[in-house]
Amino acid sequence: MSEAQTYYPPPWLGGAQAAVSLPVQPQSAPQPPAVPKPASRAWTPGMRSPNPAGRPRGIVDKRAKIAQRMLADAESIVSALVEKALEGEVGAASLILARVLPALRSQAEKVQFDFDPTAPVATQVEQVLAAIAGGVVAPDVGRQIIEAVGALASIRATEELEARLSALEQERRA
Repeated sequence: MSEAQTYYPPPWLGGAQAAVSLPVQPQSAPQPPAVPKPASRAWTPGMRSPNPAGRPRGIVDKRAKIAQRMLADAESIVSALVEKALEGEVGAASLILARVLPALRSQAEKVQFDFDPTAPVATQVEQVLAAIAGGVVAPDVGRQIIEAVGALASIRATEELEARLSALEQERRA
């Protein structure tokens, strides 16, 4: 039962090939999709190198060459940059200052105000807010103090829970 199909070449071939009769394959049961195999690699960990000769000794990396050239020219670059800054070019001056001087950060001043560390947390926060409102404490410093009070309250709560839990465990054992 072998039927034949005739294949006609596409017109863009310009009739260079003649028609060919191709046998028709009998229909078979559908095959389940093939499970893809893992991609085979030329090199896997633990194998010997696929290039045992490796990189020849003495070849310098391109990045290293560029870094060496920049270091060789660094003194003249810095001199030119300083000259531009002295001429009044703001970009050069800002670049130099950014690299030479550390960025200034605000530093909190020491503050003194009425504060009771043994008072409840809400009272402590009220004391800090009163000091901020009175101008004794700067708002950013007050925020830091309130955050510290909150952290201390959290630690105290954890300690209290731990003590209560150990007391309950001792009662249960007895």
